[in-house]
Amino acid sequence: MTTNISPTADLPRALIVIDMEQGFLDPSWGAPHDLEGCRANVAALIADFTGRGLPIVLVRHDSIHPHSPLRVGQSGNDFFPEVAAAVPDLLVTKTVNSSFLGTPDLAEWLRERGIDAIVLAGIQTNMCVETTARMGGNLGFTVTVALDATTTFPLSATGTTPNSPSLSAEQLIEATAVNLSGGGFAEVTTTESLLSRQSRFA
Repeated sequence: MTTNISPTADLPRALIVIDMEQGFLDPSWGAPHDLEGCRANVAALIADFTGRGLPIVLVRHDSIHPHSPLRVGQSGNDFFPEVAAAVPDLLVTKTVNSSFLGTPDLAEWLRERGIDAIVLAGIQTNMCVETTARMGGNLGFTVTVALDATTTFPLSATGTTPNSPSLSAEQLIEATAVNLSGGGFAEVTTTESLLSRQSRFA
């Protein structure tokens, strides 16, 4: 699902790659939707932003939960190789969903550099990516989400009814697209469309 709103490629922008960590290979998460495609698209975005000399921010979730595969000191806390190879302008670490509630302060860093627009990619679509997009929109940034450069896992509600509802990874990704675009928080697009648009503003 994509939206058709005014292109942001002529604005100062940064790529924010969220939580692309090897701990998401742990089977406890369930089966992700097209993780390989997500990784390839994230790598393409990193290569494009690097080639254009545009800022890249890497965000890492440093889980404080003792049994999380993302906790500090474990191999799962490491970035996937294609992300680890990037030379970021900033590394943000966080323990919650929003990249704007990490260290150092992402919004402050962006504003100090006159960056008005951001492109988001990473894991999980409906968790840290969506939360970061919503908060970015609320903070006044122009937000674009490269939806196929994100992925997530199936999810079930707990503690609600005897038959708790469940959504597939694909359904959750579509719900995020509707929430962000329909709610006016972000533009939702594809990696190919974003890269094509950026080439026209080179």
